Amino acid sequence: MPACAPPHADHPRSPHRSAPGRRRAFPVEGADLSASIAVFLIALPLSLGIALATGAPLRAGLVAAAVGGLVAGRLGGCPLQVSGPAAGLTVVTADLIQRYGWRTTCGITVLAGLVQLGLGCLRVARGALAVSPAVVHGMLAGIGVTIAVAQLHIVLGGSPDSSVLANLRALPAQLAHLHPAAVSMSTLTLALLLAWPRLPGRAGRLLRRVPAALVAVAGATATASLTGLSLPRVDLPSWRSHALAGLPQGPALGIAAAVLTTTLVCSVQSLLGAVAVDKLVAARPGPQSRVGRSHLDRELLGQGAANVVSGALGGLPVAGVAVRSTANVKSGAVSRNSTMLHGVLVVVAALLTVPVLEEIPLASLAALVMAVGIQMVSLHHIRSVTRHREVAVYAATALGVALLGVLQGVLLGVAVAVALALNRLAHTRITHEMREGVHHLRIRGQLTFLAVPRLSRALHLVPQGAHAVVELDGSFMDHAAYESLQDWRSAHAARGGTAELRGRRGGIRTAGPITSSTECRCRPWTPWRDHRSCFVAASGAPAGRELARGIGSFQRNTAPLVRGELARLAREGQRPAQLFLTCADSRLVTSMITASGPGDLFVVRNIGNLVPLPGEEHGDDSVAAAVEYAVDVLGVRSITVCGHSGCGAMQALLTAEPGGAGTPLRRWLRHGLPSLARTTGDRDAGPRFDRRAPADAVERLCLANVVQQLEHLRAHAPVARALARGELELHGMYFHVGEAQAYLLDGAGEGAVFEKVTGGDEVHTPV
Repeated sequence: MPACAPPHADHPRSPHRSAPGRRRAFPVEGADLSASIAVFLIALPLSLGIALATGAPLRAGLVAAAVGGLVAGRLGGCPLQVSGPAAGLTVVTADLIQRYGWRTTCGITVLAGLVQLGLGCLRVARGALAVSPAVVHGMLAGIGVTIAVAQLHIVLGGSPDSSVLANLRALPAQLAHLHPAAVSMSTLTLALLLAWPRLPGRAGRLLRRVPAALVAVAGATATASLTGLSLPRVDLPSWRSHALAGLPQGPALGIAAAVLTTTLVCSVQSLLGAVAVDKLVAARPGPQSRVGRSHLDRELLGQGAANVVSGALGGLPVAGVAVRSTANVKSGAVSRNSTMLHGVLVVVAALLTVPVLEEIPLASLAALVMAVGIQMVSLHHIRSVTRHREVAVYAATALGVALLGVLQGVLLGVAVAVALALNRLAHTRITHEMREGVHHLRIRGQLTFLAVPRLSRALHLVPQGAHAVVELDGSFMDHAAYESLQDWRSAHAARGGTAELRGRRGGIRTAGPITSSTECRCRPWTPWRDHRSCFVAASGAPAGRELARGIGSFQRNTAPLVRGELARLAREGQRPAQLFLTCADSRLVTSMITASGPGDLFVVRNIGNLVPLPGEEHGDDSVAAAVEYAVDVLGVRSITVCGHSGCGAMQALLTAEPGGAGTPLRRWLRHGLPSLARTTGDRDAGPRFDRRAPADAVERLCLANVVQQLEHLRAHAPVARALARGELELHGMYFHVGEAQAYLLDGAGEGAVFEKVTGGDEVHTPV
């Protein structure tokens, strides 16, 4: 498959593959149909309003909405993101139209789409996520202020200027010459926008299903028509006179800057929107097996294709739209069909409802877009950047976008962000004080090679043989600082002193006095490598003493870091999302291989990761009880059975003699006999890896055992009920200990395949 070709929706490794047994060409679920209608009702007035705000032909907004739904919806990598004309592109597009005219702006949109296609082929989509959130939020705030100030003039019955400053200077004169009809329709629109989502009672809950934007514009339109008010309205000329894209005409440098700006805003807004949609989908109740995580490079390709088509057809630039995407997710959409159906509905409306659309007052659309602009200045974002001490970046970007332009404002924000980062990196405060005979050194800020000379001077203030505590209050330590600290610590211990390194925040951490070379060297702040057992007793010391030493290390180092989270879990109770059933082998550290923490997994471990069938002779109720508790009481949404390489239980099954002694271990391993039966016969049959064959008979049995135990799980009544209700997913996993490599099960039965997890954007389909 070429590097720049998006995976087909039915490709076996596609994150958006159809569910088994549902391979119709265009399956439409009821949830998708209702969601598409809800999104369409929001998109129609907003598309017209954004076109009005840019100064483009109003039909261009409808073209962009239709293309965004059909092209980006079909080709994009985020199935539930809805694309179309976005408020974030309003300022950029308005400036391009004023400078170069409409047809050249369409040509710039086409070129921007081609650049997006190139970036998607290069697979650089995730690079957009490296932009500081303060810059992105500041850019949106600056665009929002520009939109709101410009549309305020239309709301008052006038016409806006090209810049924020000019609009602000003209505002007093505009207030002195109000247009009563425009002001009244704008006021009605804003009142409905604010009041509709707050309707009380049961009737209010039913009415709130109709989008507030549609109600506001429809209410103003109906009022204006019934009262016979004279004011400017939507004008949609014949499609025969619709202007298509032309070759860009103007200075080459200016055209290049315009293409770069359009590409930047479209790409960043769409990719960040895709990430936000993933979070909304993950937070939605119920299993999300049919909605995979976004493939960002494919999303960039889809957005690029949409901009090429939209620009060529005379439409506005296209990007992912937060308002419509949120409505799509919250309306229960389950596939990309909802996005595409919304595009079809826009096409139908553009062709058949022109007389109705031409009754809409322009002042009502301006009020709608002004409200969207005001909402782009988010108080939540302001609180977030304040908490992270990035107000300067946010303010510089917002002011730069509003006063200088989008590209200039973004570059200014990036420059301020870089300067702020360098300032934080270069400023380190080191203090030394003595309390109760202990020397305390506190290091605030990032510890880099620039601070090593001052660090060395402070460390040498500690006399030989003294006890010292070094508190690291920062989030980064480079290699030079690390070596300096460790060298001093070793030298200080060699001279009879003791040193304790503490980390107050979740970045740089180490602790414990230096005592002997037998102490466990596993530290929360260093990589987990060259590990040896922490509990190997030195000089014949009891193993229990080594265990106590490990517990003491936890109390010193880890307990202060997790105490707050554990206190919250103690108050609220556990709510794990997954039951993880695996082997008792000491080499399987579940929290490490799943990157999970307290409260994430409900773990059941036994010899051979076995699940006895219910009611079976010599059964074991402990596993069944754990499954029942996890499903019926905790309400877990998925169960994973995890096998591993070199499993001693599987080796014992292969070498056991029939009818052996009835020891507890032998009786327990009888639950694995169905797994052993799966491996008899054709060596090439049975579960396998996607890229290689099982290494030996033990590995074949380990894979077959995972598949067999999943079948045993389905026989348990709580699991069967939850699966029937669509509230539970079953997953299979295999961990190769020697390679530190995880494999996820795809498919079931004899055709089951364990696919290698590479750390990218894989989406695991439940079995």
